[in-house]
Amino acid sequence: MSKIVIIGGGVAGLTAGICARLNGYDAVIFEKHRIAGGNLTGWDRGGFHIDNCVHWLTGTNPVTPQYRLWMETGALGDVEIYQADSLYTYETASGKLCLSRDVNRLHADMLALSPRDDREIDAFIKALNAAKIIIEVSSKSNDKRATTSDLLSSLPLLLHYHRMTTHELGQRFSNPVIQGFMECLFPADFGALGLLVAMATFCSDNGGVPKGGSLMMAQRMTERFVSLGGELHCGTAVTGIGINGKRAVSVTTDKGETVNADDVILAVDPAFAFGKLLDKSYMPLPLKKLYDHPSVSRFSSFHCAFSCELSEPPFHGDRMVKIPKELQNVLRSEYLILREYSHEEGFAPQGKSLIQTMHYCTEDECRFYIRMKERPAEYRALKKEISDEIAALIVSRYPELSGKLHCIDTWTPATYKRYTGADIGSYMGFAFPPKLNPIFMNGRIKGLSNVYLATQWQQAPGGLPVASKAGEAAVKAIMKRDKRG
Repeated sequence: MSKIVIIGGGVAGLTAGICARLNGYDAVIFEKHRIAGGNLTGWDRGGFHIDNCVHWLTGTNPVTPQYRLWMETGALGDVEIYQADSLYTYETASGKLCLSRDVNRLHADMLALSPRDDREIDAFIKALNAAKIIIEVSSKSNDKRATTSDLLSSLPLLLHYHRMTTHELGQRFSNPVIQGFMECLFPADFGALGLLVAMATFCSDNGGVPKGGSLMMAQRMTERFVSLGGELHCGTAVTGIGINGKRAVSVTTDKGETVNADDVILAVDPAFAFGKLLDKSYMPLPLKKLYDHPSVSRFSSFHCAFSCELSEPPFHGDRMVKIPKELQNVLRSEYLILREYSHEEGFAPQGKSLIQTMHYCTEDECRFYIRMKERPAEYRALKKEISDEIAALIVSRYPELSGKLHCIDTWTPATYKRYTGADIGSYMGFAFPPKLNPIFMNGRIKGLSNVYLATQWQQAPGGLPVASKAGEAAVKAIMKRDKRG
């Protein structure tokens, strides 16, 4: 039986391993950390559970292809899916607007805020409904899969937004609340089409959250792989790949062992794969072009977790807050995302609640934090300064939290780099810029006949669904070569 060696035990690696076992291949995963899951993880601090990853999960609607893959890999299983009535709320002193799961409600709320923007609002809502078709959901009740004909009819409505950023989209509205609503969810240079697709995902009942959060989802996938007879080596890093001619024949680990391989799947950050494990010349050209493209960037974020001495937080779900100008130089960001977890029993001790925050970091800011981590005392002091400023900002918005908010953890792009090996601490792929066609790249490596890439970087903006799709695609490519599928 052919042996597939998979480097990296995140979602892409676990999916590849599961698909390999389901199709009769031996599968061995090497993961450098003590548990598998990659960014799909969580941890405990002082009686609280911190969830690192899933704010919404694309593929929770049973009519979509992604749902089939999540079920096949055990990611969902029999677990309850939490579907909130709204995804996020942009809130200012002059008003607020939430992304309602009901598109008609969103339409009415926008018109109530700014009747004079009616033409732009109507066009946006039509595009939002068209974007639902891109993710293959049709009908007002979200219970039918879109057809090819549906897809073709939706494209003209979306081309207009394909050319603009979220900031440019926001500026098309005269109302400042709607402007902020369009600009706050993603970095300012993110493509407006990417925002529409994210909104449409939620509005099509396709962006729920599996109960138990990220860590439990990773554990379900891990158990699925192992139950199928997969071989998982956690706490073991791959340090090299043995090449003979145009074939990989083995991998070496940090434990000094050499493991023979019939095929190798690289389920790691490409900047690590091509430079550390393989020569940079092996990087697929389409991927290299994205790294070199002046308009395509990467990002990460700064996070805080706060214990709250209230059993019920002063808001529910996500709140998007514009950071005052005097703090933007400190936080290096324009918007702060607040999230509470009252929908998850067990994430906070009895009588308390959990609030987490995040704000985006550009590539340069990511490198700043990574360099700063080399000076531990300064790094800790900076994190404390920022978490104190964020706490003060939250209290200024919700005075009832005065004296009741305590930082229990912070993590930065440097944390992600240490944990996952991602070059600048990215937990997603390339930001989705305007005018980019998000074509899925195949994972073939030119010059190597049996090495495949399986990462979220194969389609902007990455994320868990792209990672799982890439893992499955790598195994399908091996099967096609072997004439087994």
